[in-house]
Amino acid sequence: MSCQSCSTKDGSPGGCKNNGTCGTDSCNKLTVFDWLSNMSLPNGEKPFDWVEVRYKNGRKLYYHNAEALTLSIGDIVATQAKAGHDIGMVTLTGELVRVQMKRKNISQKPEDVLKIYRKASQKDIDIWQVARDKEEAMKVRARQFAIDLKLQMKISDIEFQGDASKATFYYTAEERVDFRELIKVFAREFRTRIEMKQVGFRQEASRLGGIGSCGRELCCSTWLTDFRSVSTSAARYQQLSLNPQKLAGQCGKLKCCLNYELDTYLDALKSFPKTEIKLRTEKGTAVCQKTDIFKGHMWYAYEGEWMNWHKITTKQANEIISINKKNEKVASLEEYALDVEQEVAVEFENVVGQDSLTRFDNPKSNNKRKNNRRRKSNKPAQAKGNKPNPKTPNPKQKQEQGAKRNNRPANSNKKSARPNNRPANKKGKPTTGKAPEAKSNPNQKNTKPANTNTAPRKKKPNNRRKPQANKNASKEE
Repeated sequence: MSCQSCSTKDGSPGGCKNNGTCGTDSCNKLTVFDWLSNMSLPNGEKPFDWVEVRYKNGRKLYYHNAEALTLSIGDIVATQAKAGHDIGMVTLTGELVRVQMKRKNISQKPEDVLKIYRKASQKDIDIWQVARDKEEAMKVRARQFAIDLKLQMKISDIEFQGDASKATFYYTAEERVDFRELIKVFAREFRTRIEMKQVGFRQEASRLGGIGSCGRELCCSTWLTDFRSVSTSAARYQQLSLNPQKLAGQCGKLKCCLNYELDTYLDALKSFPKTEIKLRTEKGTAVCQKTDIFKGHMWYAYEGEWMNWHKITTKQANEIISINKKNEKVASLEEYALDVEQEVAVEFENVVGQDSLTRFDNPKSNNKRKNNRRRKSNKPAQAKGNKPNPKTPNPKQKQEQGAKRNNRPANSNKKSARPNNRPANKKGKPTTGKAPEAKSNPNQKNTKPANTNTAPRKKKPNNRRKPQANKNASKEE
């Protein structure tokens, strides 16, 4: 859970710019929500004088507020340490601290009590920030020193004390390691007191954090506080394949989530007979091959016929076992297997559509000119076909049109009724409505045919060569 003002980018909040140390303290892992903060105490009751303080990587300790300081969540305080003082952040106050201390069995004896000195000053915070900036570079050098000394250990993290007087090195190792020479090298190089602390692989994963195979943050680094032992029997009860690569987490151990649903599986398996019990029938002895916990089914196969499995319910299996305890045998498993409902095969339809799967086999041409040429070449071929033209008259219509023409008067034709006042040609013949055909002129480009219904347009004179057609046209005008 993060506060509303934060927007994560590259692993760091971009809103408050405090990198997980904001006043609300809701960006940190393993943070307890104080749901009693808005409730007032009854009359005469004093607030609980213990507070919870968090350090690097979610490490939390509980301190006694002996000075009765006014503390709230997000305050930076100087706390008691074995030597010097440490700097931490208050994460919880009030009655919920009492609940957490009772849950974690924190002792309140005077010899075990740690106190809060004061609220941290600006000088304390500056020293603390400078010390924390050195941790990453020191970790790289410390790992190299351990490799040079050929020690079978891995330094996972370094944490400075608030006053920069001590550095704690957290490491993991499968066996016991003699690091006395390594401490001397660290003290000589880093000029500070050194403390070596071994942690388990699960604790290392919880401190460093990460993303699990489920796509979410690790449980141990977000909300899981206690680590229970996980065995392979948990995977067997849940009928999981014993593949170490799938069952192992970031720490290299079995995943903690294998224990989450284990109790539910154990309750469901109470109604199942043991798989080691064999069913005796007149046809032969049957051995359990598989169980389905969710549906309550079991599969049995006869000895010698391992390929033929018979599915029965748990009630039927318990019934056969009770009959066998009376030294009696059932006829066969087929009688019980017939009572099991057969699974209905669902035929799925093509929801994609009615299009053919080969509709994309013929690639489309990307050249538009070729496509345009094909379209133009297809047009006259269609016109020359045997399709009837609706404008062409039938034979009967031709006869009727011929009879009408013969019965028309002489002046009925519009073309002949118009007077022809146009000048005659050299041969003495009157010109018709059509313009004379112009000869091809090599100097002129993109010549268009003359329109039969309109008079020819005026053309610019060409001084180089005047064809005969142009002379006739000028006389007509």
